[in-house]
Amino acid sequence: MSKRILFTGGGSAGHVTVNTALIPHFEKEGWAITYIGSKDGIEKEIITDQFPHIPYKEISSGKLRRYFSWKNFSDPFRVMKGVLEALSIIRKTKPDIIFSKGGFVSVPVVMAAKIAKVPVAIHESDVTPGLANKLAVPFATKIFTTFPETVNVLPAEKSICAGAIIREELFTGDEKEGRRLTGYHNLKPVLMIMGGSLGARKINEAVRSNLGDLLNHFQIVHICGKGNVEPHMEQPGYKQYEFIKGDLPHYLAMTDFVISRAGSNSIFEFLALKKPMLLIPLSREASRGDQILNANSFFKHGYALKLEEEEVTAETFLQHVKELESKRDEYVSAMENADKAYTIQDMYEELSTMSK
Repeated sequence: MSKRILFTGGGSAGHVTVNTALIPHFEKEGWAITYIGSKDGIEKEIITDQFPHIPYKEISSGKLRRYFSWKNFSDPFRVMKGVLEALSIIRKTKPDIIFSKGGFVSVPVVMAAKIAKVPVAIHESDVTPGLANKLAVPFATKIFTTFPETVNVLPAEKSICAGAIIREELFTGDEKEGRRLTGYHNLKPVLMIMGGSLGARKINEAVRSNLGDLLNHFQIVHICGKGNVEPHMEQPGYKQYEFIKGDLPHYLAMTDFVISRAGSNSIFEFLALKKPMLLIPLSREASRGDQILNANSFFKHGYALKLEEEEVTAETFLQHVKELESKRDEYVSAMENADKAYTIQDMYEELSTMSK
């Protein structure tokens, strides 16, 4: 009989990415896989799209807010309902281990796992654990962190820094294919700007207000988020995309510099690919401040240049891009000397030894 693993995590794409990186390896090794997510979260769309053959089980979940909301009184009951639903799923599927990437949908699952006495592994991507993972820590068997600093704020006896779990397909990019897709040549470096959807406006404005200067130095791939493409600005050397999905490894393969937010999964992918990066983290007003801590860590280790959102103007943005270009070799050298992260095979072996 094959071994069984249950994955959970959702609420944002970042709470699913590690799962989608691990799932193919467990499939290859013959494990039976089940996924628990919410009824209408982004995780449902991602998992059912990429792995339509994997059973996707829906549960109720609440959201614990740091601000006043009447839903704060009703959501604990949704969490309790979710625990009972997750417990029923666990008892039916009988997983040997549960892997949780976090997000509020994962809290009822890890609580139910404790009741069912199933080992639970948690993965935390940011420097400081999110609220959902903080709640899940007492129920976890082992906690894997991405940043070494995170281990210091977690129970030492069950925490280990594994680094980022990088999607294997990221390393399959073909530089020539990237140039074919864009029509770009190799006589001028390629700058990729990943504004995304959340809070992309300020980055997009800074790029477009400096477009003439930037095009003197770079060919640009601008991923500007849904609804943010401005067709009238298209010109040679400047291509805009709402998103890039399957071909992203090819685009990254030809990329020389990256400007991005400071989401943990993304910046560790750039680190793995040795891409010098300018990080513009989401402000504390727009987030819990995790991206600021992520950017600070990378800046401290010499992997990236950073620019606080509050400091972004057309002038400061261009100054930092020029500094990034001038210090390219320094950043590449620091990234080449970075601590080796766990591979997917390493993580697979760690999780296999945990299975009951």
